[in-house]
Amino acid sequence: MPKKVDHHQRRELLAHAVRRVVADHGLGAVSLRSVAAEAGVTGGMVQHYFPTKEAMLDFAMRSASAQYGERMQKALSTLGEAPEPAAALEAVLTALLPRSEQERADGRVALAFMSHASLDSSAAEYLREGNDGMRMLLADWIRSARDASGPAATAESESDAHSAAAALLALTDGLAIQVLSSGLDVDDAESILRLHIAAVLA
Repeated sequence: MPKKVDHHQRRELLAHAVRRVVADHGLGAVSLRSVAAEAGVTGGMVQHYFPTKEAMLDFAMRSASAQYGERMQKALSTLGEAPEPAAALEAVLTALLPRSEQERADGRVALAFMSHASLDSSAAEYLREGNDGMRMLLADWIRSARDASGPAATAESESDAHSAAAALLALTDGLAIQVLSSGLDVDDAESILRLHIAAVLA
């Protein structure tokens, strides 16, 4: 009986290879040949699953995004079943700052895909949807944390919570880039982020 092939697993194998190529050499180094060599497979296998470079980059970007989702979920899981909104906010955002070597590699990949999205409308739409969802989640936590320590939310405070969420996410992205490209110490980046979270919730 022939062995059953797990096609999703093979796509993920290739997506991981794409991400390693991007992390080590940049997006411009991604090709059928480089990905095949990195994954230890034939070029024919790569082309079978991804007939174009665009299709390969699209899947790899989604795979990288899912990995960030797993990192955030892992950070949340350390807080128990019903974490306080303020603690959840801090845990998720600090999890996005690159600390380990693997997280720094992931950060270089994320930065490359953000640059790619600035020129590719499909990638931009995918990232926009993900960021919209992230901002909504952060805004919910901000609103809940404020409600726990003050009067009920008003329409004005609702709008402010969304603006604060967008600012915190942008700050986190910027700090991560500074850690990766400008030598900002990650402990300092976390301190800056915590300071701004406290200001938002005050």
